Amino acid sequence: MKKIKYLIALTILLSVVSCKNDVKIATKVSGVEKGIQNIEVAIEGMTCEIGCAKLIESKIHKLEGVTVSKVDFENKIGKITFDNTIILSEEIVKNITGIAGGELYKVTDIKTIK
Repeated sequence: MKKIKYLIALTILLSVVSCKNDVKIATKVSGVEKGIQNIEVAIEGMTCEIGCAKLIESKIHKLEGVTVSKVDFENKIGKITFDNTIILSEEIVKNITGIAGGELYKVTDIKTIK
């Protein structure tokens, strides 16, 4: 009798844990996460693709909450996808302008994109 009660309790516990995990996975797979935002920033001060653009791209991608960071040197545009429940666009801009001591790069425009 003790084993049956134990098995029933274990089954219930596993069902609850399993359901919670399924919900999280479904949310991530669907891509409909509440805080996901895309922005496009105009960046002045870049002088080369490999050094400047890749440096900015790399530094921004390392920020917590940023999932995509792509910098186009020719068009002087950075496209960034992030979770605004973790990081705000203002913090991303501050990080871009703060690279290399804050004397090289300047964000001149910010647009929210779909």
